[in-house]
Amino acid sequence: MSATPVPLLPAQFIAASLDYAALLPLLLVFGFALVGVLVEAFVPRQSRYPVQVAITLIGLVGAFLAVVLVAVNNQTSTAGLPSGAGVKGSVVIDGPALFLQGLILVLSFMGVLTMAERLGGTGSDAFTPMGAATPGSAQEALAVRAGLATSEVFPLALFAVGGMMLFPAAGDLITMFVALEVLSLPLYILVGLARRRRLLSQEASLKYFLLGSFSSAFFLFGTALLFGYSGSVYLSDIADAITNGQSAMNGLLVPGVLLVAFGLLFKIGAAPFHAWVPDAYEGAPTPVTGWMAAATKVAAFGAILRLVYVGIAGDRWDWAPAVVVVAILTMVVGAVLSVTQTDMKRMLAYSSIAHAGFILVGVLAFDRGGIRGVMFYLVCYGLMTIAAFGIVNLVRDQGNQSEATRLSQWAGLGRRHPLTAALFAFLLLAFAGIPLTSGFTAKFAVFEPALRSGGAGAVMVVVGLLCSAITVFVYVRVIVLMYFSDSQSDSVGVVTPSALTQVAIGFGALLTLVLGVAPSSLLLLAGNASQFLR
Repeated sequence: MSATPVPLLPAQFIAASLDYAALLPLLLVFGFALVGVLVEAFVPRQSRYPVQVAITLIGLVGAFLAVVLVAVNNQTSTAGLPSGAGVKGSVVIDGPALFLQGLILVLSFMGVLTMAERLGGTGSDAFTPMGAATPGSAQEALAVRAGLATSEVFPLALFAVGGMMLFPAAGDLITMFVALEVLSLPLYILVGLARRRRLLSQEASLKYFLLGSFSSAFFLFGTALLFGYSGSVYLSDIADAITNGQSAMNGLLVPGVLLVAFGLLFKIGAAPFHAWVPDAYEGAPTPVTGWMAAATKVAAFGAILRLVYVGIAGDRWDWAPAVVVVAILTMVVGAVLSVTQTDMKRMLAYSSIAHAGFILVGVLAFDRGGIRGVMFYLVCYGLMTIAAFGIVNLVRDQGNQSEATRLSQWAGLGRRHPLTAALFAFLLLAFAGIPLTSGFTAKFAVFEPALRSGGAGAVMVVVGLLCSAITVFVYVRVIVLMYFSDSQSDSVGVVTPSALTQVAIGFGALLTLVLGVAPSSLLLLAGNASQFLR
């Protein structure tokens, strides 16, 4: 007996709705990244470095102008199918997305300026001339003698910037995962391309890659559970399913939320997902460390804000206690372990972990004041971080020109190089949250809405203040070392940077002061941009 064939009906093709004006900043960044790839293929080796730097900086400036002049007037949900009166888009261009995209572009511009520093060489001083060569091999020595330059780091950085910009604008979990991978994969490579201490750099890259793979798996598993719960990967549909409360798969909601959150918390270095941070920060080229510490946090916190406030806020009573514990643990781990560090980059790495905990306090305030505070904090933290790591990159052992990252090597630096030491001391005070610096205003901006929310918010604020007091000791210890300790050797000094690095450090330090003295304009801008579209 033969089965009766079922006639197949032709499927109706529905074209996706694309608002190219809203997507213009993203298209420009990815377009210039592709141009950078073509430069690697066709431009002569001797000309690649200046051409790549110019293309990268022009692309970042063009994308920023597109954010300010074009995308800001085209706030919408796009890259999706028509749904009712609007579009259920995979990319949502709204106030928080535009604010954070503009910030990512500014920080990336500063980061590229520091990455392009040559210090008199033929290529970037921070990167190995041949990433594929075995550390210490004859092939690597030949590449150095030939004057090779790893100019491919600039298109890699642009691809990462594109992923960072897409991350906080993702309207569904699949797009969020794609953005996560697009920003992460270039960073895994960049971390392993340090010019000096090559084995440490490659080890850091491997650790970052392996642990990042686990976090991606957590994120995908959580996405599958949330899809099973709501029947959709769109954040707005997940929110509707939570509001209606009629899903037959209620048991999948909290595990799904927590697994997705674990994947995102890894990217900000929250405890207990922080194990990669000190190793990656220490082993990576120092300009990459500063840019990664600043821009990646902006992108990841943007994604966390959208997930929390658009997708899962309706069920916060079930999952928020776990994230409160993570925030408290992050602040404590970052503050306490920073006390024990003897390496400058590892100390700043644990400091960044503590700052991630402070920012989480604002995320868990669950109001627009918390969103405003988080975005303001990300601006302040990003500016001071890139400037601080820019200075770390200039303090060198004059014997082998390697970075002097041991704290003991910074003794007496204030006497030999007073301007550099003064700038670094000022940035350390900003990290500590001393008044008249942006760090103080930023902490107030995230702690105030959390304290106003009461309950767990008040507990987190108390813990945050205690941990801030601990970090004050860490930063003041370095200042005392620079100004009131005698140097054991005169071999450590500050190399003279080019105008590129001077602009990046000066801009970061200047805005750190301005935002500490007159923060109202930026706070107002962040407040006006704190409304999410669904």
